[in-house]
Parts: sequence; structure tokens; C-alpha cells
Amino acid sequence: MSDKKADLAGPGISTYEEVAKALPADYRSVLTPMETMEALYASKAFIEEGLCRELNLKMVQVPLIVTRESGVNDMLDRDGSRTPVEFPAGLGIDPRLNAQVVQAATKWKRTALAQFGCAPGEGICTDMKAIRKDYFLDHDHSCYVDQWDWERAITPADRSLEFLRDVVGRIWKVLVGAGRLVQEMYPRLADGYPEIPEELTFLHAEEILEAYPDLPRKQRETAILQDHPAVFIIGVGYPLADGYPHEMRAADYDDWVTPVTMPDGRPAHGLNGDILVWNPVTRRRHELTSMGVRVTKETLVEQMEMAGLTENLAMPYHQAILNDEIPLSIGGGIGQSRTWMYLLRKAHLGEVSVTIWPDQLKEICAERNIFVLE
Repeated sequence: MSDKKADLAGPGISTYEEVAKALPADYRSVLTPMETMEALYASKAFIEEGLCRELNLKMVQVPLIVTRESGVNDMLDRDGSRTPVEFPAGLGIDPRLNAQVVQAATKWKRTALAQFGCAPGEGICTDMKAIRKDYFLDHDHSCYVDQWDWERAITPADRSLEFLRDVVGRIWKVLVGAGRLVQEMYPRLADGYPEIPEELTFLHAEEILEAYPDLPRKQRETAILQDHPAVFIIGVGYPLADGYPHEMRAADYDDWVTPVTMPDGRPAHGLNGDILVWNPVTRRRHELTSMGVRVTKETLVEQMEMAGLTENLAMPYHQAILNDEIPLSIGGGIGQSRTWMYLLRKAHLGEVSVTIWPDQLKEICAERNIFVLE
């Protein structure tokens, strides 16, 4: 059980000795750095156009900086372990603004739906950049985060697993299409690798726990991906039958407390989840997106109580939900570099994005013919 508790801490392999073991020893990049950029930008345009078409979204600008007092920044895992970059801003202002670099635009997007006048069935998509300074830097986690952060206004009737599955299926359709596009550009991307799965398997976290009751979360995900190479795991955040959530999830955006019914009729919880795939290059589990139906004012209070964070309900973002000032919504963040890493058969995020990496990691990568952009 101690392993299960430790596994809730979130991303990262945790030691560079383990990273060295995990990275492929027989790697050769399929594409050159310039070919990689050409495929990357072609798929970027395809995905943005596809998301806007399938989900009825419009591309909008997104903040890089918010104030601490707004409560808009994403705290990621609700346990306080991942804090944002913070600095005083505004020359000549007394007091200066308490500025924070966003870790994700999760909460801002929901308030932005009202700002942009989105009616139910309409939404926004952003080309979001962020900094997450408290990640362990390995092959698929970095300080620099790029996401298609999207949000769509919904009606009360849309708050269901059926609606969630439909939206997730539309997103997967776009990602599969992007995979076909880059393989048409560079057919050798398909050589020696399995096809990107057309089908996405939907499983509740309770079902996966039942299948592998003694394994911690990451090992359960690894095991299930052997049979289903692309899955959407429903119900991330609410304690499962063993007393632990599948993974920690912030208490003030995704709704993980609402009762739902599993396919066999048994009760469970959660209107959210993650898309995970099996990465044939790294031979590891690979998360592409986290998303969900957002909290109502009732489920916000319930989840904040469970997380011991009720004092945050006084913040403007939370008050806007409690006072019905922003719409009901569904939304998520699709990792851009994570997606390109998967579609372009890459072993490391640094092959598709430019950021900082420790020398120790770069040396490990170079020994395995993995060369990150600098």
C-alpha cells in the first residue's frame, strides 16, 4: 500500500538511474530535426482546425501570467507539492502585483467562456504555454509545458458519461487523423511500428483496479495498455475501492465526485479522465490529455471539503462558480509536445520542444542517440 500512496505524487520517473534504464538503447530518430519541425507544424494546424471543427471551438489568446489572488492558477495535484513561479510585477506600483506564471489555463478557460460570450455548445481553444518548475525532468516531463487548452460551455443535461465519451471520441478522431497526415508526409514513420489505434477503449479506474488490485497506479496503467494500446481512464480523483484515488486531481475544476454507473451497472464516481497510449518507442505508458466535465457549485464545495481547501472558496474564481457567474462546461488540456512525441516516433520531449535539461540527462540521452534541441 505504501507504493500506491507514493504513486499518487504524479509525474516523473524520480531518479536518473531509472531514466537511464527506461530510455531505449537502440534508438534512431526517424526524422531529421528539420523534418521534425515540418511535420510538427503541419500536424499542429491539423489538430487546431480539427478540434475547433469537432467541438465547435474558436482559437483565442490565453494568459501566461495571472495574479495569486485571482485563484485562477492551476495547482495541479491539490497536495501543494507543485507551486507556480511567482514574482512581483509593476514598476512604481505599491504594493506591486503578486504575479504567477500559469501552470495550466484550466480555470481561466472557464471564466473566459463568459468573457467571450460562449453559449452552450460553443467554446474556445488556446495555444497555451506554461512553466511547471516542480516536475522531475525526464524523457516526457519538462519545466516547459505546451498544451491545447480548450473549454466548451454545456447544459446541465450534458453532465453525463455519455456526453464525456462523445467528446473524448471526437478528440481521439482528430489525433488519429494527425497521425495519418504526418505518415503521408513521411511514410517511414510507419516502418517498424504498430499503427496508431483507431479505437479508444473506455475503462473506469475502478475496473482497472479490479483487474490489477495489487499494483500501484502507473503499473496498472502499464498493464492495461498491453491489451488496449489507447485508453481513456474515467474517474480520476475520487478514492477507489482500495481507499486511494487513481491519481491526485485538483479539487476545483474537474468533477470527480459525481456518482456515475459503470457498464455492468455498478456505482462509481467521476466525470473526468485521461487518454493514455502505449508509446512503442519508449515502450512505456504515455499520457496525452487530461479532461473532464467541470464542477458545479455543489460539487465544488464537496471536493474542496474533501481536499481540505475550503478557505480557497473565497477566491474570485471559486466565487464566480458559487454565484453562477460562469457557465457549466467541459474542458481539458492536450499536451502538444507529448502528442508530437507520440506521432513522430520520438524518445524524448526535447526532440520536439526547446527548453532546459540537466547535463546529467543530456549525457544519458546522448549515449542512446537521443539528441535534444537547444
